[in-house]
Amino acid sequence: MHNPASGSGSGPSGDELAAMLREEGAAEVVCLPIDEGLAALGEGVDRAVLASGDGGVGPAAEAAGAAGVPLAVIPSGTANDFARRMRLPDDPRQAARLAVRGEHRRRLDLARMGDHPFVNVAAAGMSVAAARRAGPLKKVLGPLAYFVGAGVTAVVGKPLRCAVDVDDRRVFQGRAWQVMVACSGSFGAGSVIDEAVPDDGLLDVVVIEAGNRLRLVQYANGLREGRITGQPGVLSTRGTRVSLGVPDGAELNVDGEVIPARSPITVAPGHFEVVVP
Repeated sequence: MHNPASGSGSGPSGDELAAMLREEGAAEVVCLPIDEGLAALGEGVDRAVLASGDGGVGPAAEAAGAAGVPLAVIPSGTANDFARRMRLPDDPRQAARLAVRGEHRRRLDLARMGDHPFVNVAAAGMSVAAARRAGPLKKVLGPLAYFVGAGVTAVVGKPLRCAVDVDDRRVFQGRAWQVMVACSGSFGAGSVIDEAVPDDGLLDVVVIEAGNRLRLVQYANGLREGRITGQPGVLSTRGTRVSLGVPDGAELNVDGEVIPARSPITVAPGHFEVVVP
């Protein structure tokens, strides 16, 4: 499966992907656009291979888990946060070799916002505005587009009024710069919620409370260094079901895709296997 729109179209084409997999020893390869490939997963498939950015991994993981086949990922997006978290090769040729020859698998959780599957992080607040600002810049700046989008948003962004319930317990109500619900915990071209473990059956919830705008630099550094939790003005907890009370029409940044907010956010423990080094 391949997503030709990932990384502004910079990843391998379907024909190139199929050729690489055959050259690495795959006996039979059927290469389809991601939507057709998801529908085709089933009997007779030994391994699902996805060439895509982060946005395509969740749907592919859901389909592969339902079909009972392992998923191999060839990173071809702009940020490739999931691949980084799983220590997958960023070179397409090396990733294709792992996809065909890799023998090690890791069973991972799958998160869902409503019926939308994801593997990294769903974030409300400033992350949405940053993603929208980064979108038009990806083709020119690559991963740097996320830093530019985040920088502009830090200057002009406004906090979000919200309520956060975890396992039917109200954990936050008020204004927040950002609310993050993490599965793997990797997002934003290098940010990470380090405590998030993608196979513990839990979602990690982090709320950055609204306050002094100058602290956003400290929070950004904390996310880059994996030490956001424990900072002043940051709430963190874990659970299996998260409900976000946000204004009508609010959106979330879910694995790099900006989509309308849905509730609840849940986790399916051990839903799929991914091929890892």
